[in-house]
Amino acid sequence: MPPNRKLILKSKIHRKIMLFFVENERSIDTPRGLSAWTNEDIKKVTEALEGLTAAGLLKAHRISSTVGYSCALNKKELKILIAELKSY
Repeated sequence: MPPNRKLILKSKIHRKIMLFFVENERSIDTPRGLSAWTNEDIKKVTEALEGLTAAGLLKAHRISSTVGYSCALNKKELKILIAELKSY
């Protein structure tokens, strides 16, 4: 069973990552790129990305030696997420 989305979004790093995808909804980025964008440790970013993927918020695109992540939400779900993020 996927983790509770509300619990995940209470974490600052999870919110930062999802805000990136709200602002760049069609992008695909790596843990290294998201670590630089969020100014967070790459290990913490990688763990957060795995949690967000398990919760169905992100998709993992595994290509040879790297993984890229993209938003898994449609426009309607993204609007709901934006409202959730604003409540924190």
